[in-house]
Amino acid sequence: MGNICGKESDAFAQPGRRLGTTPETPASVPVPASATSPKAKVGGPPRRLGGDSSADTSGSSPDEARRKAALAAEARAQGNKGGDLGKKLADQRKLTHRATLEEASRKNLREREVDAVTETLRAS
Repeated sequence: MGNICGKESDAFAQPGRRLGTTPETPASVPVPASATSPKAKVGGPPRRLGGDSSADTSGSSPDEARRKAALAAEARAQGNKGGDLGKKLADQRKLTHRATLEEASRKNLREREVDAVTETLRAS
């Protein structure tokens, strides 16, 4: 097995080192001048998150955006009541604790009956 993304080289082509020794480390590591500059600056004008500032020519205010977001959240909350998964969740919420236990008991009883029938068929 080999490394798919790495360089294709033989790991045993270079001479090894003895156990208990550490590889040689250089005395100093070169650091680029841009990393040591005290005034490292990210350029460009500030932008709003969530979109390209050059494409935003509608001139909408933050209040308008907040209002639209609130309306979308309300629509999502109202619209998620449909669908199979939503119906199943609503049915589960309607069940009381006692009804849930009774349903589990009935299911367990049916499983035992099926097991008994299969055991009877195997024995005969």
